[in-house]
Amino acid sequence: MKSLLFTGASGFLGRCLLPILYTKYHVFTLDLRNADYNCDLSKGSCSLKGTFDIVLHAAGKAHTIPKSETEKQSFFDVNYQGTINLCKALEKAGPPRSFIFISTVAVYGCDYGDNISEEHPLNGNTPYALSKIQAEKFLIDWCQNHNVILTILRPSLIAGPNPPGNLKDMINGIKSGFYYGIGGGNAQKSILMVEDIAWLIPLVAEKGGIYNVCDDEHPSFKQLEISVSKQSGKRAPLNIPYRLAKYMALCGDVIGKKAPINSLRLNKMTRSLTFSNQKAEDILGWQPLNVLENFKIT
Repeated sequence: MKSLLFTGASGFLGRCLLPILYTKYHVFTLDLRNADYNCDLSKGSCSLKGTFDIVLHAAGKAHTIPKSETEKQSFFDVNYQGTINLCKALEKAGPPRSFIFISTVAVYGCDYGDNISEEHPLNGNTPYALSKIQAEKFLIDWCQNHNVILTILRPSLIAGPNPPGNLKDMINGIKSGFYYGIGGGNAQKSILMVEDIAWLIPLVAEKGGIYNVCDDEHPSFKQLEISVSKQSGKRAPLNIPYRLAKYMALCGDVIGKKAPINSLRLNKMTRSLTFSNQKAEDILGWQPLNVLENFKIT
């Protein structure tokens, strides 16, 4: 059984993936606490015992909007410097055969678009995106210099039980009755079932490459709202006209974070943003799970 080092194992990915990975690999975990290796990679390297066949590097900072220079810097400390510190530890222990990095489609910097491929320029300019871009560039050089097979996975929005981020906000809003669809809910989003990351590992470990990973179907907001409502035992949320939502968003820009909607959120809910997974399907023979058929909120 191959050995696998999983960083960030106590997060959302760890909760969902570890039960699968334990059946396929000899797994070692690395995290801030309650792991085989307790280590804060943002602050320094750590001592690893022995080498690993595969490293799955999922430790990272996401799902927050920085409000200060210190908070902005924390993205680079965790996502970029943390990756450098991990590789320093791997150099001392012995480089792995394969390194799999969980990046993000945010590196493209797109607020809207259809079927965006891996060839799109890396125009992301948020601290989150920039820190991931820097980590990707570092790993490309490091893995080449140490003869390590590198895979960079760029997931879209990730679905699974008790998800973080925008899906969490939708679920909580629908459950509480304070969620409204906008303009028919026809905007589409690329989503990935979290389990697919586990199924991808054996496909990429010996091939490497850079891949967008998401469902084929790109569900609409309305389809997601209906799915969450049914699972929550709630009625489908009411839909408000775009013009009214635009007015509410402008008010939200003034009110601040306590407002239920602002212009940024309005754009995300009314403009489609989808990515192409054709490269992963063609090269890896990968077939993603259908999100609408498999997404369970708890």
